[in-house]
Amino acid sequence: MINQQRIADEFFRLASIDSPSYREASIAAYLHQRFSQLGATVEVDTAGATIGSDSGNMIARFPGTRAGDPFVISVHMDTVSPAENVQPVLNDGIFTSAGNTILGADDKAGIAELIEAIEVLNQQNIPYGPLEVVITVCEELGLLGAKAFDFSVLKGKRGVALDTTGIDRIITRAPAANRMKIDIYGLEAHAGVCPEQGISAITIAAKAIARMTLGRIDEHTTANIGTINGGVATNIIPGQVSLRGEVRSHAPERLQQVTEAIIRCFEEEAYNSSVVVDGKTRSASMAIEIQEDFPAMQIAETAPIVQLIVNAGKTLQRPQQIAAAGGGSDANIFNGHGIDMVILGTGMAKVHTPQEQVAVADMEKVSSLLVEIIRNA
Repeated sequence: MINQQRIADEFFRLASIDSPSYREASIAAYLHQRFSQLGATVEVDTAGATIGSDSGNMIARFPGTRAGDPFVISVHMDTVSPAENVQPVLNDGIFTSAGNTILGADDKAGIAELIEAIEVLNQQNIPYGPLEVVITVCEELGLLGAKAFDFSVLKGKRGVALDTTGIDRIITRAPAANRMKIDIYGLEAHAGVCPEQGISAITIAAKAIARMTLGRIDEHTTANIGTINGGVATNIIPGQVSLRGEVRSHAPERLQQVTEAIIRCFEEEAYNSSVVVDGKTRSASMAIEIQEDFPAMQIAETAPIVQLIVNAGKTLQRPQQIAAAGGGSDANIFNGHGIDMVILGTGMAKVHTPQEQVAVADMEKVSSLLVEIIRNA
């Protein structure tokens, strides 16, 4: 039922519209028109003004052709950078970018697959219930659009997010995450004249990091210190340094334990750093901010949404792999608001790199799966 040429043409149009995070207005205008043509009532919220984007999140409501509770579908319209003047190229059935930009298959493959599925439902007169399609902005910057979305406008309580690699994959679990901002304040001094009168904020940070367990902590948990910025010049003892890090875990208690262990390393090293200058003891200090980045996502394999997709795969004679993810997505936020949402693979590969690609044959398979899911939702 899927029209390969049509889905390829749709993806080409989408990928050709630059839409880096914060600058999604052009693709939002196209999607507003496209979903309206398909029969949806389209709204745009005010999240853009809140988070600094030139577009808000989009909600496309399809009435369907039979009664029922709405089924929710989530995609995002922004891409990572470099995303200027993207030129999609199709060779041997595989889309890549022509230059040094990303392709934008993350998440435009998902959008193209959804559009094609709705085309098929309409043209084949396949009965389906109401759909609530949410197309978010600034997903790539920390799920900002979803975090600013008013979930009270949705009636659906289950759905899918089209936003991971591979095909025939159902992501049912994803970790919660804490983001950390640590600012360490030492004491500046001339590094060549009186270094003993300074307290190096960078040294405090280095000693603290050396004590930490980072990377893969256990089967549920990872931790990382991602950025370090500080210092003024080579001849000045650095008086300030800022660090950014994160902890992710599928287990809430481990998320808290590992976060606290990292903070304790910084606190102890700062506490133990002091010098005496002009008869007065000067000590290091620090400021810590911990932000819950996104909640954990945990859907049971026996949940109706999972079984709906498994059965759709059986109809197509395509077994579905149930897996866990190491990253967060808009689905984490949807689940946090009481919507049972899993993530489906869209065929995209090598995402967030200039080598990003997606095969037309894979997009066709995802669209056919979507038709079966929506038909039976």
